[in-house]
Amino acid sequence: MAALHWWEQGDAVTQATALLLLAMSVASWVVIAWKALLLRRARHDVARCTAAFWQAPNLDAAHQHIASFDRETLVLPLVDAAKSIANPPGHSAPSGTLARAGSAAQQLTRVLRDALHAVLGKLQWGQVLLATVGSTAPFVGLLGTVWGIYHALAAMARAGQISIDQVAGPVGEALVMTAAGLAVAIPAVLAYNVFGRLLGRIEADLEGFARDLRELVLDAAPAPPARSD
Repeated sequence: MAALHWWEQGDAVTQATALLLLAMSVASWVVIAWKALLLRRARHDVARCTAAFWQAPNLDAAHQHIASFDRETLVLPLVDAAKSIANPPGHSAPSGTLARAGSAAQQLTRVLRDALHAVLGKLQWGQVLLATVGSTAPFVGLLGTVWGIYHALAAMARAGQISIDQVAGPVGEALVMTAAGLAVAIPAVLAYNVFGRLLGRIEADLEGFARDLRELVLDAAPAPPARSD
């Protein structure tokens, strides 16, 4: 009943602030649940995929081995990028284009970098939202509190006589908005920090695998023919 009374007594600004905090809370918890599942699976899948890759006899067999382990498609794009340079298909980019103008090492670095950026972008999705909610929700709640106090004092001034009971109730209800802003921000900040540490470990593993994969493909490539003077 108190919540309904607060909602009915509030004006459009107070209600809009409360709805904004509710939307921020729902969005952050959806992202937290999704990223918790994603990073949990990614941490195990990357380790299993890299172990299976190095047990395979060649790139084609490695691709088949890790396909069943890579549920979030984090390692397969790197292997596909390496295969596109090690075993270029017949319908690849023409040799006269800039994509084929550089050496094999340059081409491999470019395709691995693009694949790695795409994978890391998938892992980092939602971090900006958590950071935004964690940094802005307290101020949104504070705005609701300030506006609620102003609205309550203005109503009391119009009423004429003011007592401590008349002041304590509306001001206390307005302060709830500050608590609501903190309740929205704290889980977002904690999740952002925890996910940031997990992301750092997974990114380091993927970057190391990309470097090892590059060296493997370059070492396995045939040496260019010697130039005759």
